[in-house]
Amino acid sequence: MKASKKVIITCAVTGSIHTPSMSPYLPITPEQIAQDAIAAAQAGAAMLHLHARDPQTGQPKQDPKLFAQFLPVIKNQTDAILNITTGGGLGMTLEERLAPAKAAQPEVASMNMGSFNFNISGAGAKIKQFKYDWEKPYLDMTTDFILSNTFSQIERGVAELSAMGTRFEFECYDVGHLYNVAHFADRGLIKPPFFLQCIFGILGGIGPHHENLLHMRAIADKLFGEDYYLSVLAAGRYQMPFVTLSAILGGNVRVGLEDSLYLSKGQLAPSNADQVIKIRTILEELSLEIASPEDARAMLQTKGKDNVAF
Repeated sequence: MKASKKVIITCAVTGSIHTPSMSPYLPITPEQIAQDAIAAAQAGAAMLHLHARDPQTGQPKQDPKLFAQFLPVIKNQTDAILNITTGGGLGMTLEERLAPAKAAQPEVASMNMGSFNFNISGAGAKIKQFKYDWEKPYLDMTTDFILSNTFSQIERGVAELSAMGTRFEFECYDVGHLYNVAHFADRGLIKPPFFLQCIFGILGGIGPHHENLLHMRAIADKLFGEDYYLSVLAAGRYQMPFVTLSAILGGNVRVGLEDSLYLSKGQLAPSNADQVIKIRTILEELSLEIASPEDARAMLQTKGKDNVAF
């Protein structure tokens, strides 16, 4: 793993897993997404991972016109790296998933690194009455859902976005996904340093045990040596313990309402910034230095905020 003296905090602002009935604080409209993202950057997030939603219903949407309503606002009011999802929402086509990043040509885009069972049907178990008709079917269908990221899909996304100078947050939900990153690296289709976002606690992916984090790091070390930066996210209640361990091990962290709706046990996070403040406080108490956006740009070798299409 590439040694770093500073920790990159990524904040994933809204995502496509949680639904409006789960928390009144989940950003839905472009204005809410921009406001929450700007506050997270001010709190210490060097990178903002961004999805869009239908402003009327909160359903995940990959309409580039929705992204265009908040990307320039965030860019003008922060120096954070803006990282656009290519995962989109569950069940979307590859064309839909890639469309916002192709239009915006961001510094960084996410790239899921393998197909796998992706089951979030239990996420709404405590909801007695959903606000919108789409929510329960969206969750329930994942008992029979495969998140598709084939080799040809990954290659197309990597090729089209790399041509625009975009770099990647490689999302790895299991050990095999690290080998998939290595496959594309061996073919020369992606270049180091690799930003490996290891994900724990999604049913269908690698489980939320600390030993699994150590194993993922050990395999990444074998595959990439010093050509990568480790980052970690974990779902729900596992969020803070896992990202703290990542930082202790020399890695980076991701928080945000995409990954967990809570600030502590039983307490919903009022905003993304509250989660950023919490992890920043933990890291600084551990005498770890927080990376600025410019630090993160230097580490990840991005093209800079002025070389995007928004």
